[in-house]
Amino acid sequence: MAESDAEGTVESKDFLRTKIENDIRTGKYGGRVATRFPPEPNGYLHIGHAKSICLNFGVAEEYAGTCNLRYDDTNPDTATQEFVDSMQADIRWLGYDWEDRLYFASDYFEQFYEWAEKLVREDKAYVDSSSEEEIRELRGTVTEPGRPSPYRERTPEENLDLLRRMKAGEFPNGAHVLRAKIDMAHPNMVMRDPLLLRIRHSTHYRRGDEWCLYPMYDYAHCLEDAIEDITHSFCTLEFRNNREIYDWVLDAVGIERPRTEQTEFARLELDYTVLSKRRLIRLVNEGHVAGWDDPRMPTIAGIRRRGVTPEAVRSLCEKVGVADVKSRTDYALFEYAIRDDLNWRSPRRLAVLDPLKVVITDYPEDAEEWIDAPSFPRDVDKEGSRRMPFSRELWIERADFMEEPPRKFHRLAPGREVRLRHAYVIRCDEVVKDPETGEVIELRCSHDPATMGANPADGRRIKGTIHWVSARHALPAEVRLYDRLFAVADPDEGLEEGEDFTKNLNPESLVVVNPARVEPSLADDPPGSRYQFERSGYFVSDALDSAPGALVFNRTVTLRDSWAKIAARS
Repeated sequence: MAESDAEGTVESKDFLRTKIENDIRTGKYGGRVATRFPPEPNGYLHIGHAKSICLNFGVAEEYAGTCNLRYDDTNPDTATQEFVDSMQADIRWLGYDWEDRLYFASDYFEQFYEWAEKLVREDKAYVDSSSEEEIRELRGTVTEPGRPSPYRERTPEENLDLLRRMKAGEFPNGAHVLRAKIDMAHPNMVMRDPLLLRIRHSTHYRRGDEWCLYPMYDYAHCLEDAIEDITHSFCTLEFRNNREIYDWVLDAVGIERPRTEQTEFARLELDYTVLSKRRLIRLVNEGHVAGWDDPRMPTIAGIRRRGVTPEAVRSLCEKVGVADVKSRTDYALFEYAIRDDLNWRSPRRLAVLDPLKVVITDYPEDAEEWIDAPSFPRDVDKEGSRRMPFSRELWIERADFMEEPPRKFHRLAPGREVRLRHAYVIRCDEVVKDPETGEVIELRCSHDPATMGANPADGRRIKGTIHWVSARHALPAEVRLYDRLFAVADPDEGLEEGEDFTKNLNPESLVVVNPARVEPSLADDPPGSRYQFERSGYFVSDALDSAPGALVFNRTVTLRDSWAKIAARS
């Protein structure tokens, strides 16, 4: 996996692993590798988090290290036990385990406060009584330095007194904040006296009403890493400017080197969706989707309900790789990873989504045959079959018949023959229409008794093969055809003033077909069972809504990237 150059520097398959291997080689942390996955429990994890999960837990496994699960639950207004529980379920589903290394930032509040007093006593932090608006105005801009707060020169004694009264709950929200005392003219705006603690009179889901003084991310995160003795703290690129305050805080409270170092990597950005938690919350709260686990959502819960496997998600993360340059990932790559995985694990079944009745006029009315049909094609090295009934009346896809077909249409038409999958060759002899609307409601066909079988050696050259189900035995089912959540790759594309990303939602992201018809072998399969409905796509029986007698199937992905073909024609 890695090679050394002439100077002994390790070159690996990505820059993060190169750093780890060089640190191991030099003995920087005594050969240890300790990472962490630190989500804020204010929503459900999404596909972008999956990349960080796979990275942090993955490198820990590769280098015989450890990975902690740590909740950054420093905002009492948004952190909930529901989100904590959902995140643990998602991480386990992806195939990772933190064992006994479960931590919460809220367990460190006392230590955060003790360090805050230390900073105040050493005149490295001060209590600012400015309003939020005043602090923002004094901060300056990228081209203009900030200006000092009028409270910046309070004495350590004054600051310590105010800090203790803040902790005691004496002041309302926003009355004071604790700020680092660094440099208001610093070229990195993050370093212009950043906020460390703020007052918030809210009930914390774990600590109740014990605390009203809560740490900011830039203060808490580096200290959490230090407390847990993390060696490699991986963050996404938007935190690159925060690396300087990360190191400043650790220096200021006296954490000795070698210690945790922050390294940034490019997060996963996926076309045709949004990964901002703020936007995902809007989609849920405004009813654009049916909840956090809606199969159209990029949340891990939604992806799981849609029928995607953890192996496919991990495959996507591996294909995207680790880089330090921001980029977007084509949604087609994700669909490829899904298809490539499901092809080998999904038994084949027949389902008709838009039924058109076919009557085999020369087949006995009360007769039926049971066909032993393979569950997997020859190129999938798996055994298994199921019994399929054949009878006089069938359902076929309406799209598999045309009265006046174009030249390359090789399916059913008046006077034409097709082969029924695993069954007979049939010929369309008569078309029955609704006398009022002219809609085709039934086809009357004849069959060739010598052509039964999936690969009959009858020597006939039949170009078209279509799928079907026996009308007498087929089960009704609701089929939910899920597609991409947005109609354009970049949800912010083409917006005019006053419009937002919801304007680009795909109105066809969910089409419900009810009733479709499926073969009876699906009757008693448990919810969550995956299939390839031949010629239609990969599907999963809905984990929440599907039950015997009331079958519901979600489309996971189409068999091919039909979206790209449609876009190319438009």
